[in-house]
Amino acid sequence: MAEPAKSSPLSELRIALPSLPLRLQEVGRFVAANDYDATTRSMRDLAAEAGADPAAFTRLAKAIGYSGWDELRAALTEARRPQISPFSGRAKSRRHGPHADVALVSDKLDAEAMGLPRIAALPIAEAARALHDAKRIWIAGYRSCRSVAELLNYELRLFRPEQVQLVGASGPDDLDLGAFRPGEAVIVIGFLPYTHASVRVAQAAHRAGATLIAVADGLSAPMAEGADHVLLFEAASSPGFFPSLTGAIAIAQSLAAVTFSLGGTAAKKRLENTEARLAAASTYVSEKG
Repeated sequence: MAEPAKSSPLSELRIALPSLPLRLQEVGRFVAANDYDATTRSMRDLAAEAGADPAAFTRLAKAIGYSGWDELRAALTEARRPQISPFSGRAKSRRHGPHADVALVSDKLDAEAMGLPRIAALPIAEAARALHDAKRIWIAGYRSCRSVAELLNYELRLFRPEQVQLVGASGPDDLDLGAFRPGEAVIVIGFLPYTHASVRVAQAAHRAGATLIAVADGLSAPMAEGADHVLLFEAASSPGFFPSLTGAIAIAQSLAAVTFSLGGTAAKKRLENTEARLAAASTYVSEKG
């Protein structure tokens, strides 16, 4: 019988963070954000940069089940070794038979349909209320998740054009990260493998005191750590070579729909104004009778 796959040391660290003493949480977040340095620099150097006692790194390692810092560092080093591409690793050999391709399409559609009912409605409604109350809404999605972020940005801007912005849309991301403020909401979208950029956005939201909404494929997603709202979708259940974004899109559209509904008459008026402007610009093809 095969041994169960061991979770990564960073995942173990992030899952354990909320239960650790405050000072160890700070050291743990430093390690999670600087895992490359943790594998290449001495514990004393790391402690100096983190503003911590070197012994805190040993205490952190023991708190999450390692014998000491050396063992945790070795695990971090091993985890950083090149792994098989997660997408090519999902690919299956082409099926045989006269209807094999049709069967794959059917299996994929069935998987997408089964994943949607597992999305929890209440957390989405609660997150939408946070968006309604927010002075400004920031949306971040990288690589394939950029499409989901752009969709949500488009739908929200139809009735809140001056209060919604994509992170990095008008310049370098780091300028936007420094613009987050309390009373604003930051939405970060991602699935495994997670981008460093999405984690940086989530951490910047924390530092700024903004409301963080994570749309992710699991509670252990690094951008979901400490989030005010975590909205989960299934990405890995799809039989295709690429994880599914169907659930993430459904969550994005649900967020937009509920936020619009909460906006009442004012949101409806702004949407009508947007539609009138689009019509005046002849954005859409006229219907013929």
